[in-house]
Amino acid sequence: MKKRASMIKRKTRETDIELSLDLDGSGVYTIDTGIPFFDHMLDLLAKHAVFDLTIRARGDLDVDYHHTVEDVGLVLGQALDEALGDRKGITRYGWALLPMDEALSEVAVDLGGRPYLVYNIDCRKKKIRDFDVFLIKHFFESLAQKGRMNLHIHQKYGEDVHHAYESVFKGVAKALFMACGRDPRIKGVPSSKGKL
Repeated sequence: MKKRASMIKRKTRETDIELSLDLDGSGVYTIDTGIPFFDHMLDLLAKHAVFDLTIRARGDLDVDYHHTVEDVGLVLGQALDEALGDRKGITRYGWALLPMDEALSEVAVDLGGRPYLVYNIDCRKKKIRDFDVFLIKHFFESLAQKGRMNLHIHQKYGEDVHHAYESVFKGVAKALFMACGRDPRIKGVPSSKGKL
């Protein structure tokens, strides 16, 4: 069976990122973006999607976290797209209803090749320490575009901002785990068009 893995290096004047991804891993991860809360969320994504993921990112954090967060999304999306290859035999769709204490998120993903993000967050708190949680939307926009996925995220309720976003990342992880899964009954691409 063909290995579903990818390694990407991307360097700009704003960021320098090295990333490796194995979709058929065991949830082993090493994440270092220089942004502790973001690292924690990416740890959760790898662990609960059961991806092996290594990310080393250096960015202009003295300017803002924006470039690093967005560019990690771009590189992770590109790696996911490359690792999926022609997408033959995958389940394609995945979804999760994910609780984290008082918070609940609903996530659905379609790996059908048509990028789109729907993003609704109930929690109105704007920061976790010095991290502006609005940047997370940029991460998922970049992930959806480069990963060629339709991604719907609805963080339904929850008072604690950390719990709210933890439920989002774990929900995305579980939906991706399902959508990337192989089904031996699916011989070609999972589309009536015959192409994704």
